[in-house]
Amino acid sequence: MQLSIDHKTFDKFLMVGDKVLVKPTNPQVKTKSGLLLPPLVQEGEKLQTGYVIRIGPGYPLPLPADEDEPWKKKDEKNSYLPLQAKEGDLAVYLQSSAYEVSLNDEKYLILPHSAILMLVRDKELFE
Repeated sequence: MQLSIDHKTFDKFLMVGDKVLVKPTNPQVKTKSGLLLPPLVQEGEKLQTGYVIRIGPGYPLPLPADEDEPWKKKDEKNSYLPLQAKEGDLAVYLQSSAYEVSLNDEKYLILPHSAILMLVRDKELFE
């Protein structure tokens, strides 16, 4: 599957902390026996899949306490523990943790990195 995303649109979005912006994939609309599922049932599934569009900087780390060396200049830079998710990954996530947003009449989800259960990394998706 080729995923086409206009990156210029999403370059304006800065995800905060451990948040991830996901474009949900189209859920399967038929059961194995061939029954069509209404949209409310499809969205009610606990696990969903989607492509990672943007990621935040990660989990914030506390500043080290250098109280034993008062002459040292304090480095007030924030540091983060990076996220495992990368842009373009296919994510399997818990639907209950997602917040829906609509951009250009498309449905996207914002979810915490902890809601992602599995990632599938395919380097050919964005090439």
